[in-house]
Amino acid sequence: MGAAGFLMASVPWLKGCTAAGQAEMSGGKVRFGIIGPGSRGSFHIDNLLKIPQAEIVALCDNYKVNLDKASAKVPSARRYDDYRKLLEDKDVDAVVIATPLNLHYRMAVDAFSAGKNVFCEKAMAYTMEECLDMYRKGKASGRIFFVGQQRLFDPKYVKIMDSIRKGDFGPVVNVRNYWFRNNDWRRPVPSPDLERHINWRLYREYSRGLMTELACHQLQNGTWALGMLPDRVMGTGNIIYWKDGREVFDSVCTIYTFPNGVNMTFESVISNKHFGMGEQILCKDATVDLASGRLYAENPKPRSGIRQLVGEIEQGIFSSSAFAGTSWNAENASADPGIAIMPEAVEGDGSLEMMQAFCHSVLTGIQPPHVLEEAYYGSVLCLLGDEALLQGKILEFPEEFRLS
Repeated sequence: MGAAGFLMASVPWLKGCTAAGQAEMSGGKVRFGIIGPGSRGSFHIDNLLKIPQAEIVALCDNYKVNLDKASAKVPSARRYDDYRKLLEDKDVDAVVIATPLNLHYRMAVDAFSAGKNVFCEKAMAYTMEECLDMYRKGKASGRIFFVGQQRLFDPKYVKIMDSIRKGDFGPVVNVRNYWFRNNDWRRPVPSPDLERHINWRLYREYSRGLMTELACHQLQNGTWALGMLPDRVMGTGNIIYWKDGREVFDSVCTIYTFPNGVNMTFESVISNKHFGMGEQILCKDATVDLASGRLYAENPKPRSGIRQLVGEIEQGIFSSSAFAGTSWNAENASADPGIAIMPEAVEGDGSLEMMQAFCHSVLTGIQPPHVLEEAYYGSVLCLLGDEALLQGKILEFPEEFRLS
């Protein structure tokens, strides 16, 4: 992988993606059971089929449509409609849990009790209490335990975060996260009695909405960049457009404040998509745009005269005229095109590397440092943010949920 390969070799949790890690797994095989082969579970199946050390031997879903689609991809896998039966399967070494959020805790804890290694989708669990108990039971089990925070395994994130933590761009002064869409977040339902089964993300009994489905990824950026946890959060959430019987917010805005005063925001609406998805670390000397993979200097190096002229023409500077006598001027955004964080092409979002790393950990029996703790805090922070939205209060980070 060129520079990315060198980078991965220096990060313990990415060893399974390196040549040395691949050699350690040579001849080994992890036999997987997939619990919940819906949209995300099916995505993991596709990635596992690309990994020589992975074999899918069992599938489980109580919705036959999903089970049939997964069986078409892996016809040799045994089928179950009860996850507890799958956990009794002696041929299963590890499970992938890609079910509705409210089921994560019970399924993961049962899997640890059955002696299985566990890969659980994010967010970790439905409540902070469940997250903590799940973390402790996973550690006590001696099994490998990953949560689906794929940004930890994305080469460009790992590379630039290392530079941010070293202070190469000056101190971090702000973290901005947003995720905008323009759709109702619904899936087609063949029968009314399946509404909550299929559209579980829209109902409080099963889901915490935008905070657990989207914010869980992005809030991790701030803790990773700053190397600390925020100590309080405030925000507001509402259903402002999709008034269709859903129970989770379609618009949220939160502010997390760190002990050093730095603020991290997460904002999401699903009735306007213009700005798309953004993840930005603002430092004193540069802005890191994680989503686009570009770095923008506060004071970029001067360009040649001809390039400056061409740039001004392209931006239409010569065609704009100033009003005389103005007492206020808008602060113009930088026109710097930035530079790529990783000039070489790196495809994907870290999901494949994450599964490779999980296989490596299962085969070597080594739980990599930091991965589980990062995932735990990412989950707790999004759940705390959701509580702040529901209560309409500024909430402090509870001391009982800090890992010792």
